[in-house]
Amino acid sequence: MPTSRSVIVVLNAAAGSARGTSDIEGQIVDLFRAVAVDAEVVTLRAGQNPTDTAREASEHADVVVAAGGDGTVSGVAAGLVGGRAALGVIPLGTLNHFAKDLGVPFDLAEAVGVVAAGHLVRVDVGTVNDRIFVNNSSIGIYPDIVQERDALQRGGRRKWPAFAIATARVLRRHDGVTVTIEVNGRVHRWRTPFVFVGNNEYEIDGRQVGGRTSLHSGKLFVYLAPRARVRDLPLLMVNALLGRAGESPAFEIVATTELTLRTAPDEPIRVAMDGEVETLTTPLQFHIRAGALPVVVPLR
Repeated sequence: MPTSRSVIVVLNAAAGSARGTSDIEGQIVDLFRAVAVDAEVVTLRAGQNPTDTAREASEHADVVVAAGGDGTVSGVAAGLVGGRAALGVIPLGTLNHFAKDLGVPFDLAEAVGVVAAGHLVRVDVGTVNDRIFVNNSSIGIYPDIVQERDALQRGGRRKWPAFAIATARVLRRHDGVTVTIEVNGRVHRWRTPFVFVGNNEYEIDGRQVGGRTSLHSGKLFVYLAPRARVRDLPLLMVNALLGRAGESPAFEIVATTELTLRTAPDEPIRVAMDGEVETLTTPLQFHIRAGALPVVVPLR
């Protein structure tokens, strides 16, 4: 990176830890100024597309920082893939999976310090029908839970109670999805509660369950449970936390660089991408774009 860096921060002020914080924009500007970086903050308006905002910012900045949760990070990253600007991350969301897997600190001042230090690596991104995801994409039970949760939140429920109620409701009524998957030269037909496609490999056992140790293997990892019913999923999660999920015969795990997923017949289906849900029409074409995204990370 250039010795003198220009930084534009794309801020989602409605993200988890930012919501209700007094003058979060001013805090970010002051923290960058304290490390001798003159940063501009662009606060997203309701309904504003972070991808378009990041793409425009990348024409003027060496680093475009996503300040928000995983949805904001994913949207900003999509605007930077293939361009000259690097992605910085200030984790302000609820879970911040991408930041956690990169080792970016959750403390605001420390995260700003990482961006200012400017240590770059290149990481992979996944695509589904040309839409970028940095964490994962899935069909089946999870997109239905997100849709139900969002409806409950619009009705006034808080996020985590809404998520718990939505999960219970969907578990009661969901009966899985039948898919045909073409991967590594073979065709499989499965009925499964979910198909989860990870950008690189996810831990499915123990204390690090849901995390990744690498973001540059150049592989997608596909997880299914064709020998499990929806009502079995809570027990599978318990086994994962106890470190026994890898021993379960319920799972199929496939590593690949691309796959095609169809439903029968091809039809619109809800697809989750980094926690956001869209309706896409199958076939779904998944690919890995190895090393496509430059990211500022802590020096280890």
